[in-house]
Amino acid sequence: MRAMTEGMTTRLAAAWSALVLAVTALFTAGPALAADAVRPGATATGPDVAVSQAGNYPTQPNSYGNFSVQWTSVGTADATGITHLTVDLPPGLRTSGALMYSTPYDYTFSERVSPDGRHLEATFRGTRVPGRGDFMKVQVSSGAERPSGVIRATVANRDDVNPANNVSTYTVNGPQRPAEVPERPVVTTIDTVTGPGAGGTAVTLTGTGLDTGFVLFGGEEAKNVSCTATRCTATSPGGSGSVPVTVVTPGGAAGAPSGFAYTGPPPAPPAAPVVTGLSVRGGPARGGTSVYVLGSNLAGGTIAFGGAPAAHVSCGDSFCSSTSPAGSGTVHVTVTTAGGTSATVDADRFTYTDATPRR
Repeated sequence: MRAMTEGMTTRLAAAWSALVLAVTALFTAGPALAADAVRPGATATGPDVAVSQAGNYPTQPNSYGNFSVQWTSVGTADATGITHLTVDLPPGLRTSGALMYSTPYDYTFSERVSPDGRHLEATFRGTRVPGRGDFMKVQVSSGAERPSGVIRATVANRDDVNPANNVSTYTVNGPQRPAEVPERPVVTTIDTVTGPGAGGTAVTLTGTGLDTGFVLFGGEEAKNVSCTATRCTATSPGGSGSVPVTVVTPGGAAGAPSGFAYTGPPPAPPAAPVVTGLSVRGGPARGGTSVYVLGSNLAGGTIAFGGAPAAHVSCGDSFCSSTSPAGSGTVHVTVTTAGGTSATVDADRFTYTDATPRR
């Protein structure tokens, strides 16, 4: 994989009114994709993320265009955690990057583009219920020659149960190809199994089917990842204790034969989350109310109503979506991240409107 230059796209809402507008604009990006293209012998139950692409592809010399890469949760369970996306362009095409359009901003998104502009990687972190999707617009330009070749987009998530819909291809100025089912990855060795809690340890994993992959230490994405078909190099993120090391590709997830043990103190925790408001301040005792949480330092958080965990939680830096659990009375809605749990304030109070939860 080519060396990358990093670029971060962070989406933050500027004010409460803007967030409310974003909530009302919540949509499913495009039609849901069928979940019937399952590898023989596999099952379609569980989280299933599918990728597709469409748009205005540049087909002439010195032309410009853009196309969307859409990833959609089409399984029977929420898709959550890190979703990794790649776009590879044929000779004669290059991209300057992608733009995210999905609202509300209950996720984090970053991207990086190779120096030659032909390879883009993006990391999306959030929770998506079945039927909900997101998309990015990839800006593309052609050189002096008539472009030709295959544009390949992939999606990968550790919990994805169906790799058969994880690759999308489009042939520029040529016949289209049949759907591609990626190879399932296998990790056979890991060369380094300990390192400081601050992170920064170089680790090499070997195996097969590792190309277009990313690496997780526990649930955290490794840095400086570069994968070929038989080898991934990565730098450990900060952490503590012993965690599994996993290579995740469009073909599935493969654990290393040994985990990674952190030694010494972990890195300093991030700033504690702060809750400054809720989109609604009450709902029925049976639960099921969509509640949006406004605040800061919320990324990757979990949400509790009193002591009860919320469902379908997805958190960006300043905005979370969630569904209330069953409850009674007035409770505080709190967000918990690696930086701690938000302090209780009047603005996070949620009142259940019935006397007792419905069973």
